Amino acid sequence: MRSTQEFNAAAGQADDVELSPAQLDELLPDEYMLIDTREESDYEHGFIPGCVLFSPEKVREYAAAALSPLPKDRPVILYCRYGTISRDLARELREHGYEAYTLTGGYGAWALHAIQKEAAVDDTRRRIELSLQKGRFHRDLLNPFARAIIKYHMIQDGDRIAVCISGGKDSMLMAKLFQEFQRHGQYHFDLVFLCMDPGYNEANRHIIESNARLLGIDLSFFETTIFDVVYHMKSSPCYVCARMRRGYLYRRAKELGCGKIALGHHFDDVIETCLMGMLYSGQFNAMMPKLRSTSFEGMELIRPLYFIREDTIKAWRDANHLHFIQCACRFTDTCTTCAVLPDQHQTGHKRAATKRIIAELKKENPDIETNILHATENVTVDQVLGYKWHGVHRSFLDDYE
Repeated sequence: MRSTQEFNAAAGQADDVELSPAQLDELLPDEYMLIDTREESDYEHGFIPGCVLFSPEKVREYAAAALSPLPKDRPVILYCRYGTISRDLARELREHGYEAYTLTGGYGAWALHAIQKEAAVDDTRRRIELSLQKGRFHRDLLNPFARAIIKYHMIQDGDRIAVCISGGKDSMLMAKLFQEFQRHGQYHFDLVFLCMDPGYNEANRHIIESNARLLGIDLSFFETTIFDVVYHMKSSPCYVCARMRRGYLYRRAKELGCGKIALGHHFDDVIETCLMGMLYSGQFNAMMPKLRSTSFEGMELIRPLYFIREDTIKAWRDANHLHFIQCACRFTDTCTTCAVLPDQHQTGHKRAATKRIIAELKKENPDIETNILHATENVTVDQVLGYKWHGVHRSFLDDYE
């Protein structure tokens, strides 16, 4: 292991806690411990290789007790989303005698740095596209993408579709799958890759633009002030944000001559939303593969990732060394999928809890996820206590006699 002086010289930060992504590249991984202090949902969307996931509370607990998970024999480098929380945490660790640093700009700055390095490789885009054209990812990504489109009649010849890009792994993959399906598919349709900026900070906007260039996605940006509108809402900001975003996307897509918008909700979103409705709002609702807009005449929403598993999306991302943000939201990174339960302003936590429930059930029955989806297709109406049809509630007693 290098001496502290050698490490500090390489980092260039002997008297400060700041460490840039470029300086991190110069260090050997076994010389330090890298700690991700973000929420687990952030970590699931992307992380720096070699890190461990500890909450800030857990880091403080280990530091106060001088416990072994937090070493004193080598430097500790922490990162959060943007570098603010980890900077304060690094300074606290130094007060406990640790040699601690924070990654300047957090995961967002590191992701942008990694994207820019990858973009310098000429064959990167071709490699990414080849990963969808053959092998595992053709079978587990492109095939189920096509199956959902064909089974639910999502596309017809002559369609003009707005592919809505949030900047996360799901919507970016959806854009690439649309490109492949358009290139080799049986339908003739046009695509517009539509990205709404609801008030992203400059770093997040830059990451989205850089990933789009790397992947060969020609984004059509438009700006709104949604984040400013909902930022100070105390009740259900995610629900309001999701509703406003959907409305702006419909409106802009229609202005561009599109009759459909495509959203990147995947298989896990579908079954989690169904189970969340049952557990937290006492309703049985399916996240539909397509639906007509009630506010924008002639417009339709489609979800072509309907049969694609999130784990496969993550595997494709990691295999191609891609680095995405989630939705760059100021409140929660599940704002594109938390439009259910308008009375619940902590929907992101409830979705995480639902993921854990499904994971536990899956240990006993590996078909549990498929069964949840099949349940939405096999409702026996004469064996339910009540149901709604076109907004009118009916009870089994209405027809009992």
